[in-house]
Amino acid sequence: MKNNQSIEDLLNDPTMNERLKERLYSKKGILGKESPFSEILQHMVNTMLDGEIESFLTEERASGSVNKRNGRTPKRVLSDVGPLDISTPRDRNGHFEPELIGKRQRDLTSGLDDQILALYAQGNSIEDVRRLLEDIYGVSISAGRISQITDKVLPEIQEWRSRSLQSFYPVVYLDAIHFKVRQDGKYSSSAFYTVYSVDWEGNRDVLGLYINSGGEGARKWGLVMEDLKARGVADILVVCTDDLPGFSEQIQEVFPNSIIQKCIVHQMRNSLKYVDEGDRKAVVKDLRQIYTSTTEEVGKTALLAFEVVWGKKYKYIVKQWNGNWGELMAFLDFPLSMRKMIYTTNPVEALHRIMRKLVKSKAAWVSETALLKQLYLSINKNEKSWKRKVYGWTAIQRDILEKYPERVPLKN
Repeated sequence: MKNNQSIEDLLNDPTMNERLKERLYSKKGILGKESPFSEILQHMVNTMLDGEIESFLTEERASGSVNKRNGRTPKRVLSDVGPLDISTPRDRNGHFEPELIGKRQRDLTSGLDDQILALYAQGNSIEDVRRLLEDIYGVSISAGRISQITDKVLPEIQEWRSRSLQSFYPVVYLDAIHFKVRQDGKYSSSAFYTVYSVDWEGNRDVLGLYINSGGEGARKWGLVMEDLKARGVADILVVCTDDLPGFSEQIQEVFPNSIIQKCIVHQMRNSLKYVDEGDRKAVVKDLRQIYTSTTEEVGKTALLAFEVVWGKKYKYIVKQWNGNWGELMAFLDFPLSMRKMIYTTNPVEALHRIMRKLVKSKAAWVSETALLKQLYLSINKNEKSWKRKVYGWTAIQRDILEKYPERVPLKN
């Protein structure tokens, strides 16, 4: 292709016409590697850059400057149609700043960065993204460059993690999800802490994501609570957790007025861990009588009845329920509509299932930063699946106002 060839000449060139027809009939992508359509765009870009400098020099001359052209600077830029070889014209005084593609710009404002982030958010590895870009767009981008593009989200993550929060949350769910991450050349388990909330208006939100190398620990959760407080949270009505030892103490050290609700589902799993297969159905039925009771008093009676039937064989179950009784049955002190929300950590576990589904093809991550980027992007790109308002929340608001009027600030 001749540099001085106009677009009209290019389109009327018999050779180009044949190439265009061949590309169309080949059933290959219209754009991308070796596509004549991409060459046409490349030619148009260079022509437009020539037009920019001519307009710039015309204005320079009108102001009395003797500025002139001073050659070209070749570079390759990325676009949705593939790589383009651009020749940016220069001026002698070095004042010309092209608008279409800036001097340090390496793509044609094509949204390619957004494409890369979207692919990465779907759980694809850096290498997967590189291969998909090659297959779909005919664009060859190094893994290092893709990693640099995904790094652009790090300032956004930092701003999100340090943002100010509301002063009061009726419900906060705390749970951890575990991933394999490389540390010092070895892969080990890292606990990824999620703080999932319902605010006073009934809106669900993720308040924070925290990583703890080496697994889950109560002390780390204490630091998470301190971070929430530092970001403006003054009070949480109900904190829903699993049965991690020392968890409740760490929470109430920071939020002493919070009601701790331990997850009934976790408790059931722990209770059934050593139950004989032949007894499981009957044990489940009798335990269900406890946590479906209408009042704590009725639930206590159901536990005593369970002990009469099963206490000799399964002493550990009775001990578990008695030891955690206050925090297991806390939900019975609330109206039925709210009980369904807080008796389990299933809402945050549902969010974790979304995370696992998006990254299920990956066995491990090269770093905690890579893991953080991917999970942050994944939940952001899938907000519709977890950021819904609580159904029937107005009635729950009334119940909270009636039972805990002093806990709800006039302005939140």
